[in-house]
Amino acid sequence: MADNVPLQNIRNIGIIAHIDAGKTTTTERILYYTGRTHRMGNVDEGTTVTDWMTQERERGITITSAAVTCFWKEFQINIVDTPGHIDFTAEVQRSLRVLDGGVVVFDGTAGVEPQSETVWRQARAFNVPLIVMINKMDRLGANFKHAVQTIHDRLDAHPVPVQWPIGAESSFIGVVDLLEWKAVAWTDELGASPEPLAIPAELLDEASAARETMIEAIVETDDLLTERYLEGEPITAEELRGVLRRATIAGQLQPVLCGTALRNKGVQPLLDAIVAYLPSPVDVPAVRGETKKGLQERPADPSAPLSALIFKIAADPYAGRLAYFRVYSGELQRGTVVVNAAKNVRERIPKLLRMFADHREEVEVFRAGDIGATVALKQSFTGDTLSAINAPIVLESIHFPEPVIDVAVEPKTVADQDKLTEALERLAEEDPTFRVRTNEATGQQIISGMGELHLEILVDRVLREFRVAANVGRPRVAYKETVLRSSVVELTFDRMLGGKPQFAKVKLEVRPAARSEEGTRFENTVRSNHLPEIFGVAVRNGVMESLDSGFLAGYPLVGLEVTLVDAEMNPELSTEMAFRAAGAQAFREAVEQAQPTLLEPMMDLEVVAPEDFIGEVLGDLNARGARIQALEPRVGGLQAMRAFAPLAKMFGYATDLRSATQGRGTFTMEFHHYAPVEPAQLDAILYGVG
Repeated sequence: MADNVPLQNIRNIGIIAHIDAGKTTTTERILYYTGRTHRMGNVDEGTTVTDWMTQERERGITITSAAVTCFWKEFQINIVDTPGHIDFTAEVQRSLRVLDGGVVVFDGTAGVEPQSETVWRQARAFNVPLIVMINKMDRLGANFKHAVQTIHDRLDAHPVPVQWPIGAESSFIGVVDLLEWKAVAWTDELGASPEPLAIPAELLDEASAARETMIEAIVETDDLLTERYLEGEPITAEELRGVLRRATIAGQLQPVLCGTALRNKGVQPLLDAIVAYLPSPVDVPAVRGETKKGLQERPADPSAPLSALIFKIAADPYAGRLAYFRVYSGELQRGTVVVNAAKNVRERIPKLLRMFADHREEVEVFRAGDIGATVALKQSFTGDTLSAINAPIVLESIHFPEPVIDVAVEPKTVADQDKLTEALERLAEEDPTFRVRTNEATGQQIISGMGELHLEILVDRVLREFRVAANVGRPRVAYKETVLRSSVVELTFDRMLGGKPQFAKVKLEVRPAARSEEGTRFENTVRSNHLPEIFGVAVRNGVMESLDSGFLAGYPLVGLEVTLVDAEMNPELSTEMAFRAAGAQAFREAVEQAQPTLLEPMMDLEVVAPEDFIGEVLGDLNARGARIQALEPRVGGLQAMRAFAPLAKMFGYATDLRSATQGRGTFTMEFHHYAPVEPAQLDAILYGVG
């Protein structure tokens, strides 16, 4: 069946949400009801299909995005279950890049939470159409109307309920289908057979009003239907569904459903909504990429030239290095040779695997619209494009956030040195937000990531998967360096190199960029008849090579604008090497004179705690240098606080918050921006004083 599914019957979707909203449980129920599994996995018991890593099952969280293929009625659904924790945001980003639609799961008791905002924003940035599942309707404090309102208010979205809950909290039993105007209830424990139900009399007025609001929202997106609606003509459910599908794909509306995945209620209608409202590969715009003839489109057509984007690399203990890809056009057949156009290298495809989390099925071919994996690619990594040899194309790559936290790692024995280096290299291949570098002063390996949990998981994998004995330092902030004012340095390089006299003279200006966390921009204003272009490039290379280690404490330099103002050469003595050395030396001196300073990561923090403890929580945040942005009440006597806080002061906050709130406070934190370190803190960071 998998090889015969027409393109219009394929759905590539992601399940995305805030941590602990129920993504993985929802995915497990989908797999059960579509026949892919014969028992329901449970996050708490560590028996889920998509959370297959040891660390995921121990902690009850999703760490890596898992790809699963299943079938519902006549449709093939390729699902990616993504992490909710902000430390693993790269997994969400790279998944959204290759998906056609998304299901955003919200906790019915909390509505929109910080990470919900992040994933929603990421999805909209990739123009991914969304449908909404309000989950956990059986929980104490669940409030469907409040959850929908938070989506409208906080996400600048247009949620349209197409269902209305029957009951809430422990009395939640089913839903009213507002399009078909009928009700169903789930009475058996497995929820396999929803039973028709008369719409309860006490719900008629409320559900009727919700239906009228839904119809108005749908017809507003279609001029013809608006006209018929205003003239009082009847409009069928089928017509409404067709217009709602178009509006969803266009990003105008987001259909909202509800249920409780853990109690097996509401999952089958969600599957119906996925195939009814989310796009197939032919419903989304054709992918575009760079070719030798300029920008070209590749339609979602198996007969078009091949283009496939690698969105994830994963180390598999049995298969080796797995490369996950999305085929946008053409066909990828087992045994064929393709080209990675960005690197101009050829790769042979020895196997094609349809993924089922950590299990796999070998197939002969993947066609346009499919998501799959292959093994043994030697030079292709995340963001690379595989294309037909006779029609190379480079699709837009995937951009990831910079890491904000460092940890020093060193092997316990000499024998572990090579094993540690290999383990870190393999993990860096998998995770684009994980960086490895060597501290020249101490010889230690420094690993960088998105947060304490991120690095904790990676270190755990080094110790367990790769069996490396290592000492691990304490987490520390990944500062960056920049300058606060402009400076100009004129420098003459006139010395012996390699036994030969060398000469170069350069005049460099260094100034702060408009945004301090941006990369460094180099401009050469010297005319080519005065300085050959090759020497200008050498100066640029000398500057760029100096960015990795700043003047104050060796942190990377960012947010600079560097201009080569003037230069002088000697036709007999000037070389590329001399200009590169002159550029590097002049740049270092210019930075030293331009008032260098440190930039620190500022985190977007949300703390939710009972009202009784708010005073103590606020006092603690103020002591940590946090800037409070907002306070808002939450259901159940809780208060939510939003703040910007310096990462350096937030280590160990989880323990302190638990102590201050008798274990009842929770928080989420994600990187927001880099900001200059306060002068009072600078000496303490650099010299450990103050």
